[in-house]
Amino acid sequence: MRSNRRLRWAAIPVAITLAVVLAGCTQAELHGYLPGFVEGEPPVTNHTERVAGLWVTSWIILLLVGLLTWGLIIWAIVVYRRRKGQTGLPVQMRYNMPIEIFYTIVPLILVLGFFAFTARDQAAIETQYEDPDVEISIFAKQWAWDFIYEEAVDGEDVWFAGVQGEQEEGAAAGTIDQEKLPTLYLPVGADVRIALESRDVIHSFWVIDFLYKKDMFPGKTNYMSFSPEREGTYAGKCAELCGEYHSLMLFNVEVVSQAEYDDYLQSLADQGNIGEFGDEFSRNATLPGIDAPERPEEGN
Repeated sequence: MRSNRRLRWAAIPVAITLAVVLAGCTQAELHGYLPGFVEGEPPVTNHTERVAGLWVTSWIILLLVGLLTWGLIIWAIVVYRRRKGQTGLPVQMRYNMPIEIFYTIVPLILVLGFFAFTARDQAAIETQYEDPDVEISIFAKQWAWDFIYEEAVDGEDVWFAGVQGEQEEGAAAGTIDQEKLPTLYLPVGADVRIALESRDVIHSFWVIDFLYKKDMFPGKTNYMSFSPEREGTYAGKCAELCGEYHSLMLFNVEVVSQAEYDDYLQSLADQGNIGEFGDEFSRNATLPGIDAPERPEEGN
């Protein structure tokens, strides 16, 4: 009884200290120092909180399991070490049923728990919007990005054809000229569905602050749906080794107001970037065994 009382009294200051520490944590600390969170601001997308929660909770559980395992190992080393003057082998035990059951049931519960929560969150993240406010096709290519905003201006597509990143003139080595990077514009608060395709090899679309990426395969279209919730500029890159200049396959995402978004789309139309700009411009369309698009007859 006396030992139980001591444990209770010892637990009180520990609990108070833990509560104070957690209350003083910033958004970044509470979310495991992951990007995408700013104090007093909403997460970057409607899925960012969910991804961070799954990640941080998993690491907390794994850390507790690790501490328990390390503690048991150290305890066994200390308690059952060979003492001075001892000889021969220690008492041998064939099995211990309670421990065997514990070591079987607990890992099974952990695996099933991780699977259940991951499946739940993955199903929510992968659910595609049936009637999105904005539909965009993104084509990855060695080593840049093309953005096609579907039926965006007077019912026609408008597009932006990107070029790979390059060194900023007169800047230190490795400094990229941000002004020349392809930039994807998104309206804040809108439901966005993006179709992801590749013009040549396997790529991967990754916006770092979104805490989410998706691969892009030749001949296959993948989709991702989300709602951007905070205006700002967010860095993106290809997350799949795709050739010599993979490290320069960069882009930015600008989350802006609806008015700024509409003005940007109109500027693309004013530049003449309007009409079809889809798979017919992919390099794979000219590979052996693939029917080439029909060419107009001479004189037409």
